[in-house]
Amino acid sequence: MSRRDAADGPGPVLAVVHEAGRGAPGSTLVLGLRGLRHDADAEVFAARIAERHRSFRVTLEGHGPGRHTLRLLPDAAAAGPAPLSAGLLADLLGPYPGGGEPLALDGYRRELLVEAVTRPEGAERYVEQIHWNWAGPLDRDRFDAAWQSVCGRESVLRAAFDWTAVPRLLLHPCAEVEVVHRTRAEIAWQDLLDADRARGFALNRPPLLRLTLLEGEPGAPTRILLTCHRALLDERGVGLLLRAFYRAYLAAGVLPGGERRPDLWDHARWLARQSDEGARELWTRAAPPRGAATAPGRPGADTRQSGQGRLRRRLGEPYGPRLRSWAAARGAGESSALHLVWALLLYRAAAAEGPLPVSFGVRLCGGDIALPGAAGIPGLLGSALPMTVRVDPAAPLTGLLQQVHDARLDMAAYPWVSGDRIREWSGRGPGERLTESVIVFDGPAGPGADVGRELAAQGIGVDAPRTVGAGAGVPVTVVARHESGGALVLDAVYDRARLADADAAAVLGQCVGLLRALTDLPDPDPTVGRVLDLLADDGVPVMAGRPAAARRAVVRTLRSGASSADVICLLVVPGVVGGCYELFTREHRGPQTIVALDLEGPPGPVVPAALTALTGLLASGRRLVLCGCGPGAGAAYELGRVLAQGTGSPVSVVMTGLGGPRGSADALARGLAGVAVRRG
Repeated sequence: MSRRDAADGPGPVLAVVHEAGRGAPGSTLVLGLRGLRHDADAEVFAARIAERHRSFRVTLEGHGPGRHTLRLLPDAAAAGPAPLSAGLLADLLGPYPGGGEPLALDGYRRELLVEAVTRPEGAERYVEQIHWNWAGPLDRDRFDAAWQSVCGRESVLRAAFDWTAVPRLLLHPCAEVEVVHRTRAEIAWQDLLDADRARGFALNRPPLLRLTLLEGEPGAPTRILLTCHRALLDERGVGLLLRAFYRAYLAAGVLPGGERRPDLWDHARWLARQSDEGARELWTRAAPPRGAATAPGRPGADTRQSGQGRLRRRLGEPYGPRLRSWAAARGAGESSALHLVWALLLYRAAAAEGPLPVSFGVRLCGGDIALPGAAGIPGLLGSALPMTVRVDPAAPLTGLLQQVHDARLDMAAYPWVSGDRIREWSGRGPGERLTESVIVFDGPAGPGADVGRELAAQGIGVDAPRTVGAGAGVPVTVVARHESGGALVLDAVYDRARLADADAAAVLGQCVGLLRALTDLPDPDPTVGRVLDLLADDGVPVMAGRPAAARRAVVRTLRSGASSADVICLLVVPGVVGGCYELFTREHRGPQTIVALDLEGPPGPVVPAALTALTGLLASGRRLVLCGCGPGAGAAYELGRVLAQGTGSPVSVVMTGLGGPRGSADALARGLAGVAVRRG
């Protein structure tokens, strides 16, 4: 396999050629396939389509290396106006046979993937960085081998994503964890963190985890940085992988036993069997009502800042232990105390005078679901779900504490529910945000007592991993965890375009101040208003509004061609791999004019402005060839179908799967080779 192929996956990126508008409803759908290198691969591909889409009769014809025709004849009872469903399109465009088994993606992981690929300007917020120190001897070869052994055991490390037409998880047969060894003489720690975060991940290639070891002078501890993507792993999952790694390292780099069971497949099957009746009943009544206070700041002007900000505050001695005692005396835990205080801050920011519901997200790990053995699955099993409580200044504080405690218990029964489902059940719009902040309370991290003793016996000391912190796709995320000395540490990650640095510092400072104040209150059960009065001398933070995401269609000419030759239109939508269209345009040698149609904003139905722009191109008498890579393929197909129906003339469509810039550009070229060229 060439280095280029290895970068894009186990095989070339596939291309599908389609003539939209040809044939009557219910007739055979004819598709040109470009990129299946061997007839055996083509047979596997056709069998996969036949197995997953049984409403079609599937036949395959070969026309030489890499060129095949796939015919799909629908059953008489399965006629429909658009036979290329999203699921069928996803299977047609990838992965290459043997390149990964698709797994349905649901819940929080699906939401995070969609956000990550449709908001490329904020890609860094989906990268999680966790680091710790390693003191004592470190065998590089054994370290690297131990991670490869864990990769062979844990399917989550061989997983990547596909978002061509349907968001899916792809479980690959093998992967290699990247482990890089560097020295402090080469790069400073903060520079390493910044460069590593900016690097991001290619989400269609596993593993979505890598490690960097920063070594110092002989005898000094080695600092280890683990980076992963938040749509696949959370801190709980990383902790489970670390414990498996330590066991492998202690066993000379080889983790005994086969693949973990249960794994992501088992969890997906369990999830598919779950009835949503109870969850629907809960979230129909417990979803945030319209008008609930969700912002931790009052409406304010543009912050004139950008990027992601991070802050840390500590609740140290004696307040950490005293807060635990205060909450326990009232039948609750520290997490409920934090939820209570955050609810007070949201209420205060709303400037209300009477009772008002407030809502914020609470992330559940999902490790305690009813699937036997789920606690050992390293993966994102839970969600960030909205907690809604009613804050009444005249009511006793213990009543509000009981509300957050009970709401957390109700939510825990359905950690797998996604925000999309809650929006649907509560009558919200598809993109409507339920909350503006998320609170996370992480449990203890570390290798465990037994593994820690075995490491110590070999002269090795490791401390508990610390998270640098990534947001949760909302303006503010607060993560609480304990330090080894018992102090409670709060890390805030915030969107600086919504919350300026000074206002973020005020929010977190007031949160810590109220947590301290709870333990000093002379009245064992004051009113909510009495506690809010403690902040009377503090200013209320402000928060900029959320900019509207307008959808527009913009046509750009990338290269002019012969006056009457075909027009190649490249569909630019969120999630298209950057650089692939530029490569294709630079290397294309045909006579066609090449334009790009930018569909700005979130995904959605065909934009009327796009149809207007393309109809104008067709009016010139030139033939139009619509091309789309990855998620652009679905846009190309849909636009081609609508245009063909409206004009009565067939429209050629070239669609490719996901790959790197080079693989996608090559796939486009292969697909266009299957379209007859009119040279003018």
